[in-house]
Amino acid sequence: MKILAFDTCLDETYITLNDDNKIIKSEVIFSDGENYHSAYLISTIVKVLKGAGMEPKDIDMIATDIGPGSFTGIRACVTVARVLAQQLNIKSVGVSSLEVLSEILGDNDLVALDARKNKAYIYDGEIKGAVELEKVDELVKGRRVITDNSLKDRLSQNAETVISYQEGSYPLGDILSKLALKKEETDWRKLKPLYIQPPPVFGK
Repeated sequence: MKILAFDTCLDETYITLNDDNKIIKSEVIFSDGENYHSAYLISTIVKVLKGAGMEPKDIDMIATDIGPGSFTGIRACVTVARVLAQQLNIKSVGVSSLEVLSEILGDNDLVALDARKNKAYIYDGEIKGAVELEKVDELVKGRRVITDNSLKDRLSQNAETVISYQEGSYPLGDILSKLALKKEETDWRKLKPLYIQPPPVFGK
C-alpha cells in the first residue's frame, strides 16, 4: 500500500511517501521568513511524487496530521488531504500530532505541548485534552516527557527527562506514515481537524 503522508501542524512541514511500511521518499520544509511553511505543501507533494517516479493516481491512501498545533497548519493539511482523497477516490487517515510526537524515541512517551492560556495539551497513551499547567507539573513527575521549547524549562523542574522536539531532528513524517497503517481508514468526508481548544477569534 502506497501512503502519502503530510503534516503542517507543527513548526515544519513533513511530506513522506510510504510503500508497504517502507519510506521511499521524504521531504521537510522550513518557514522562510516570508511565507509559512504550509504554503509549500502542494508543490512539495508534487516534488516528492516525481522524485519517486509516481503520479497521484498511484497513491492508495492519504494520511495527515489533524492537530493539535497551528490552526493555519491544521486547516491546510486537513483541507489538502480531503481534496486529494476525494479527487483520487481513496481512503484517508487522521493522526494526532500528540501521538506522532510520543513516538519520536519509540517508547510512547508522555507529550505536553504548550496550549497557551496557562494550559498544555497532554497525551499519555490517549489524548487528555488541554490541562492546567499546575496539574501538568504533577503529571510529569518522574516521567520522560516530549515537549516544545516554551515549556521545556518549566517541565524540567519535575520530569525525569524533558526533550523538546523543536531542538532535535526527528523523522516526524516517517512516524506519521507508519502510525497511519495502524489506524482505521475513513472516507474523506469524515476527516476532521482536531481542535482541542476553539480557534482564536480576532479582536479577543
